[in-house]
Amino acid sequence: MSSTAKPTSSENIVAQKYDRCLADLIVKSGVGFSVGVIASVIIFRRRGWPIALGTGFGAGMAYADCDRLFNPARIPGMRVIPASEAAKYTTEPSK
Repeated sequence: MSSTAKPTSSENIVAQKYDRCLADLIVKSGVGFSVGVIASVIIFRRRGWPIALGTGFGAGMAYADCDRLFNPARIPGMRVIPASEAAKYTTEPSK
């Protein structure tokens, strides 16, 4: 049996990216919430702001990861080469 890989549609790729972003948001906000609750109980005498701060940090980290996932050109050190310049860098086999 031959195992030919079926090409993935662009809708499925976008859906997978959204799923990953949602999972990141839930996990990172939950970890931030947990750290905020622990800090609130142990260090800050049961105040509410460490919980909000931790949850906000988690959501912000998830947002930044999602932004990088959908727009990889914003990754530091990444360079986008225009098509006219890209032709100089491609090597074609000579005949």
